[in-house]
Amino acid sequence: MDLSKKPRVGLLAGDPSGIGPEVAARLLADAGALELAEPVLIGDAGVFAAGAAVAGVSQAVIDRWELLPVALPSAVPVAQVSAAGGGFALATLRSAVEAFRAGHIDALVFAPLNKQAMKIAGLQLEDEMHYLANCLGFSGMCSEINAADRLWTTRVTSHVPLRAVADLITEAGIYDAARLLHEMMSRNLNRSPRLVVAGLNPHAGEGGLMGTEEVEIIGPAVEKLRAEGLNITGPLPADTLFIAARRGDYDGVVTMYHDQGQIATKLLGFERGVTIHAGLPLVTTTPAHGTAFDIAGQGKANPGPTLAAWALAARLAAGRVVTQ
Repeated sequence: MDLSKKPRVGLLAGDPSGIGPEVAARLLADAGALELAEPVLIGDAGVFAAGAAVAGVSQAVIDRWELLPVALPSAVPVAQVSAAGGGFALATLRSAVEAFRAGHIDALVFAPLNKQAMKIAGLQLEDEMHYLANCLGFSGMCSEINAADRLWTTRVTSHVPLRAVADLITEAGIYDAARLLHEMMSRNLNRSPRLVVAGLNPHAGEGGLMGTEEVEIIGPAVEKLRAEGLNITGPLPADTLFIAARRGDYDGVVTMYHDQGQIATKLLGFERGVTIHAGLPLVTTTPAHGTAFDIAGQGKANPGPTLAAWALAARLAAGRVVTQ
């Protein structure tokens, strides 16, 4: 990419029933965000207009940018899960992939989606990241990485029932997740990141007294990574390692399941949290919060995480060092 030019970043309004259209409009009204990248709107003009009205943003702020149209086929209720909203979200993701393949965008930022809505609209895959991978024809390793200021986290399992987690923890899964976090953070920090791996069980298994995954699976994966030169330690108890991470002892944390890392990350930086779909050919970021149906349509949504997602996507797309 020519670093003298701004990257072109596709912007999706997310689920039209949530706060996505509002925060997308607020982003388009933010001069600092527009200094970083040129927006390409992907979606329905009416959805973006509705978001502008809720946000109190001039329609001219929306109209100045190119729109790649994706029609919303029917009206959707505000603050409710709907098949129409989920289907529209999926259609905009597909359109974004087409725009990327055509060389029309360099990166993608999408406002919050609703997984239940996408599922009832026909999504058969685990989540939107895997849906994007499928649309891209990508079969390699991809994983969600969450960035809250300088601390990044990833996870071995993601959007699966908690009862399934233990059976899904494998040495290969831990290895791949840690490798991807290491590689992405190395590029963005210009040094080897200090990584820590969480245990699965209370007290990281207490030497096998409270579960054997740490001894039989997690520990060997960490040793293999360390032998390859990674600056990595673990497994450590999940309830205390984030205290050390907050103190600055680690740059990145590999957790075993969704809430193990998400709760801590959101407590540390919910107003700035960003999710990266790491590993995909298309640089993709999104705010690390949901559709917030409880405040949708009220003009109360905080655009901070969306602005942070935009800034990170712009820097990643431009090949610049992330210094958050």
